[in-house]
Amino acid sequence: MAAEGPRSLFALSAAAVSRSMGALERDVWALPGHLLRGLLPLLTVFRLERAEGAARRAGLSTQPIWRKLWDDVMKTRPPNSENITCWRKKFLETFFSNVLHGVLDVSSDWRLNDHHFSPLLHSSPHVSQLTLCNMLQGAVELTAEHNQKVLENLAGSLRILKFQHLLSSDQSIRRSLVLLLHRLIHHGSVSQVSMYSWPVPDTVLLVLILSMSAGFWRSGNALAYHSGPCGLCREEDKAQSQESAQERAERGRYDERKWSDGENQKGSPRAPEEADAEVNGYGADTCLNSLLSRPRSPPLQNQSCEEASSKVPCDHTSSQGRSSPRCVSDQLSRYPVLRKTRRRLKSAVGKKRRCLRRSRGPYADTEDLYDFVFTVAREDNSGLLDKNSTTEEENAENWTSSSPGSPCTGHAGCKKRGGSAGIFSLKAAHRFRSVSTLELFSIPLTGETCRTLSNLLSSWVSLENLVLSYNGLGANIFCILSGLRALSRHSDCHLRVVRVSDVFSHMPCMELVRCILSAFPQLHTLSVSFDLKNQLEGNRPEGNPSCSEVEIPESCLEQLEIRFPREPLHTTFLLPVLKASKSLQQLSLDSATLPGSQELGLLLEALKECNPNLKKLSFHDVNLAEHQKEVLLLLQDPVLQEITFSFCRLFESSTTEFLSEIINTVKRNSSLKSLKLPGNRLGNHRLVALADIFSEDSSSSLCQLDVSSNCIKPDGLLEFTKKLEGHIQQRGGQIQFTHLRLFQNWLDQDAETAQEALRRLKAVCSVVNDSWDSSQAFADYISVM
Repeated sequence: MAAEGPRSLFALSAAAVSRSMGALERDVWALPGHLLRGLLPLLTVFRLERAEGAARRAGLSTQPIWRKLWDDVMKTRPPNSENITCWRKKFLETFFSNVLHGVLDVSSDWRLNDHHFSPLLHSSPHVSQLTLCNMLQGAVELTAEHNQKVLENLAGSLRILKFQHLLSSDQSIRRSLVLLLHRLIHHGSVSQVSMYSWPVPDTVLLVLILSMSAGFWRSGNALAYHSGPCGLCREEDKAQSQESAQERAERGRYDERKWSDGENQKGSPRAPEEADAEVNGYGADTCLNSLLSRPRSPPLQNQSCEEASSKVPCDHTSSQGRSSPRCVSDQLSRYPVLRKTRRRLKSAVGKKRRCLRRSRGPYADTEDLYDFVFTVAREDNSGLLDKNSTTEEENAENWTSSSPGSPCTGHAGCKKRGGSAGIFSLKAAHRFRSVSTLELFSIPLTGETCRTLSNLLSSWVSLENLVLSYNGLGANIFCILSGLRALSRHSDCHLRVVRVSDVFSHMPCMELVRCILSAFPQLHTLSVSFDLKNQLEGNRPEGNPSCSEVEIPESCLEQLEIRFPREPLHTTFLLPVLKASKSLQQLSLDSATLPGSQELGLLLEALKECNPNLKKLSFHDVNLAEHQKEVLLLLQDPVLQEITFSFCRLFESSTTEFLSEIINTVKRNSSLKSLKLPGNRLGNHRLVALADIFSEDSSSSLCQLDVSSNCIKPDGLLEFTKKLEGHIQQRGGQIQFTHLRLFQNWLDQDAETAQEALRRLKAVCSVVNDSWDSSQAFADYISVM
């Protein structure tokens, strides 16, 4: 209690100072710098935030105060804390998330407990990244009426929206999510949507997030903010309706003049809209699109539509909107012009359609597409099941996935199962702003979801980065490729980064690389990674010819990463990719096997000939024990700046001479900046020998050395440190070595010696290590042998 007394007294006095500042705030900010410096730590978060401008003018930094706030309130060490440049933003962003998810009580610290301070409102302008999880409680809270201003702030500040560990949700929660995505993506600044760890995804919820991320939505009453539609949409609709009214008036005057010149002599006069449509050459489909694009028009009741044919080819034509899933029979009967030109409409749509009566249910009066989608999975399925007897959930998925274009067909994993499909082209629906980065981590994608994603990708021209990681694609990879090929045909396509990784590969890695690169020569980064080879890989689905013979045009590729599922690395297959990638700067080859002793030599010759700008080369888990000559050739390359031999068994069958040759080669290479040798069993004696790279007669410019996972013990590290210090002293302190990585070594075997070695090393360079339990790691290794 004695210790708590002064602290409590300080808190009370500081709170009193902060409260008394309300009336004197302007005068306080005008105080001299030395007085203001003593006042800042006594302020609440609300006052401290308002003091930023005054502190900056006085030449004072509030970063130490925000850092102390983090330590006192969050009580955790943030990841990558050494890279945090603004503790104010870091604190307020994390504070917002913790308050939103109910894991932080603002009454727990006097600096947070200010009656002027609204936690979500005042911290929201600093939030650039937000994670929503579980039952999406955060989405419900943010779309509540009392948080409208918070949502407005987020629309301007938020750039990255993440979803993690989601669970199934009811319709009211989905409506809240719709409002949130519409405001933050369609009318906001969110540019990246990432989803993580969803072992059993809710199909409708997943498709909803994907579709809205791609910009597809139908503005309407479902986007109502309690009493009315989205204000931003309403303003747009008002401007569009005024423009449409003016155009209709002009067309009416034109048609009236034309009709008075003799159109009535041909019998029954045509409707003005029909005459104008045919004169201008856009026909009934344009009239119909104009009709259906009215965002607040009364819905068509009790009907759903289904394609007559169960086989519909992918429709990946350029489009700006999303197809409407509603029938038009009633509209055709009410508008003679549409009834007369129905045959032309069918031709424009491309497939003959039929309409079915929708089974009556508790949501028969729904006014929005997704209201219907959410209801389908719960309604009686008697009127919804197609001839293939899909389930209610599948019907919902079919309906949703087919909306943004026709489904993919023609190969396994991307088949049309006969569910509902959109009637009109995407031009019949309004398309909003879309994100530029989509990431899906550990989310299983079924055939239907892949078909949805493929159709979305086909016109997602704003997409710049696509990451699909451990989604269990299997044969569905061909469906994704179909959408990507369609996207590549858009002249305004912005895709620059593609990363695909999974457990099983359904096609050879090099073939997948060629498929993607031949369609997207403008890619800057391509990463393909698989853990295991699928035993059925050779059974190629129909309609998907091999990409191994596809010609690759000259590409803009700068970074290529390939993780082979223990496949042989044949340079003849990689050569066309290297030849087409003259701008390649980084190449990473992982888990490949070398089929012959000459294969690595052929690869090095190809790199030297085809990729003169290559700066970084990485080999991981590739057995190089018998390729010492090629390793030395790489280390003396005058262009490479970073070389990685990770778990490559370099010294498994080598002699002492090989290590000496490596050291002498690096000493003579003035272009090499980074050498990474993790997992090669260096041991103490080889580590000590490596210190000679920095000897007085060395011309090396090596800045970074990675010796992680190399069985290094504390005494060996200390000896390396002493030898390094001697070389630095001989060179008069002139050394470029700045970073040493020591992860997962045996430094816990003698803590005192390890601490001395690390202390002396940190005076020379930046050391990155961890508190690794080598005994437990060895036990884990034995347990899985």
